[in-house]
Amino acid sequence: MTRIGIILGSTRPGRNGEAVARWVYDIASQRGDAEYELVDLLDYKLPHLDEALPASMGQYANPHTLEWAAKIASFDGFVIVTPEYNHSTSGALKNAIDFLFAEWNNKAVGFVSYGSVGGARAVEHLRLVAGELMMADVRAQVALSLHTDFENFSAFKPGPQQANALGVVLDQTVAWSTALAPLRAG
Repeated sequence: MTRIGIILGSTRPGRNGEAVARWVYDIASQRGDAEYELVDLLDYKLPHLDEALPASMGQYANPHTLEWAAKIASFDGFVIVTPEYNHSTSGALKNAIDFLFAEWNNKAVGFVSYGSVGGARAVEHLRLVAGELMMADVRAQVALSLHTDFENFSAFKPGPQQANALGVVLDQTVAWSTALAPLRAG
């Protein structure tokens, strides 16, 4: 069965992303089209990139990198939950992505973002990174506004249309993950 990792891309204390990622996981896990797993960056304790060789060489030396690589390699695709900080994604997420290369290749990725303008600018940056990593980013996106989908900018209360938007992201991510399977096998 297709395996989709839902990556929680914030490590900040009091982060809004934890509630968002759990919402994504709760909805996704009710579907029968894939196996979904929540992956919290806090569980991996990745330091600032500390591998001597470029990730594209695949010669990881550190135990934390090897653990992270094994986790990412176990998935066929991803839904990344990202905040928007300063018109981009979080440094922790970008760092986690930069640790690896081949483990991301030929996999689909969908995005759920949040911020003052729905996190749209963070996703635009991540789409560029996904292209370099040979990932197929799906067109649909969930953009959660701090103004309308969070009460007092912190309590997650998504509008009813957001579950439908998430369904489209999941549909596209699973479809593309399945379609890319022959490239991962080759």
